[in-house]
Amino acid sequence: MFKSLIRKKLERYTKKYLAKNTDIKLVAVSGSVGKTSTKMAISTVLAEKFRVRVHEGNYNSEMSVPTAILGIDYPDNIRSLGQWMKVFRQARRRVKQPAEVDVIVQELGTDRVGQLPAFENYLKPDIGVVTAVSAEHMEHFKDLDSVAKEELSLTQFSEQSIINRENIDKKFAKYANKSNLSTYGTSEAADYRYESSGYVIGKGHRGIFVGPEWDKPTSAKLHTVGEHSTLFASAAVAVAAKLGMNQPEIATGVNKIQAVPGRMNILKGRKGSIIIDDTYNSSPLAATAAIRTLYELQAPQKIAVLGSMNELGDMSASAHKELGELCIPEELAWVVVVGQEAAEHLAPAAEAQGCKVQICKNAVEAGSFVSSVMHSGAVLLFKGSEGGIFLEEAVKQVLHSTDDERKLVRQTPEWLAKKQQA
Repeated sequence: MFKSLIRKKLERYTKKYLAKNTDIKLVAVSGSVGKTSTKMAISTVLAEKFRVRVHEGNYNSEMSVPTAILGIDYPDNIRSLGQWMKVFRQARRRVKQPAEVDVIVQELGTDRVGQLPAFENYLKPDIGVVTAVSAEHMEHFKDLDSVAKEELSLTQFSEQSIINRENIDKKFAKYANKSNLSTYGTSEAADYRYESSGYVIGKGHRGIFVGPEWDKPTSAKLHTVGEHSTLFASAAVAVAAKLGMNQPEIATGVNKIQAVPGRMNILKGRKGSIIIDDTYNSSPLAATAAIRTLYELQAPQKIAVLGSMNELGDMSASAHKELGELCIPEELAWVVVVGQEAAEHLAPAAEAQGCKVQICKNAVEAGSFVSSVMHSGAVLLFKGSEGGIFLEEAVKQVLHSTDDERKLVRQTPEWLAKKQQA
């Protein structure tokens, strides 16, 4: 009852704020994976022309979305009536104040059927972006069809919609409102796309972006790793074009896009190694993309540290087995696994492929093992889910400098205490 009352009050303040400030453009981002990276890429590009409000964290729940849109700090203790009263006072002031932003970029999350459509009660995005439809929270979604219906519901209450042409199967088109819909991606079938002509580790992509508004493409550098990271830039290009930005403005913005901590972030490791820190979370689609990115890089040694992918329900065993089958000895010197599901299903599949596999009981042990077997100039991928895996603690064991620990995810005192207990 308490949570419901708080949520409804937050929704009312947010609705009042947006109704009063109709000039503010709202860009909402949903999808199975890539929401935060896409959100940050969009906000980075839009900042070349507009005053943008965006929360760098993943404040995407029914309780945290209103505070993020209003630009108010989320309470440390959500059970504290006093803290919520402070939030409400700030919300009242926000509603009365003149608009201080031009665009709000907000991600919307869901982990069960009906959560995303509920945002329609108080939000009417000018642009809705759907990043992917893939396995997520499968203990609550019975199948991918249910995931698709949920994620694509954003298109039903957005003025315009832009969806990922590459990671949303065409069979799910029936769930999208196609009246004002565009696509983004990497293939020529996409309306908007960033085309990479080459990647150099540490320097990024060289490429062009194209869209239906322009007669010719424009060159732009992108300082992120992996082909799937170009999807974030493509989404940003699409939104920027829809909001009237010109090509030079967009190119400058794309050049400023950086990886979000824990999401394919490049860090310096010991012995001249390169770390791909993708430790924020994991899913079959994201893990597959990360491994394929590792394979594209040139290095004397490559090691994949893979943690269990949580919340996959009945498909967990097959998903981990398929990820193990993607591991090949020609590319990987070692496959290091953490977590029960990875140990039971991913590790045997990787061994069957001929890979050298090390099963570790936790992230610290995994980091210590990698430190003992890594060679000079190695490329090390760390990819795993949050709950109980926490591979950022493995990354710490191989960082070139302890100063870079601040670039890792979940490093607040609260998180460190939680991980210590785990």
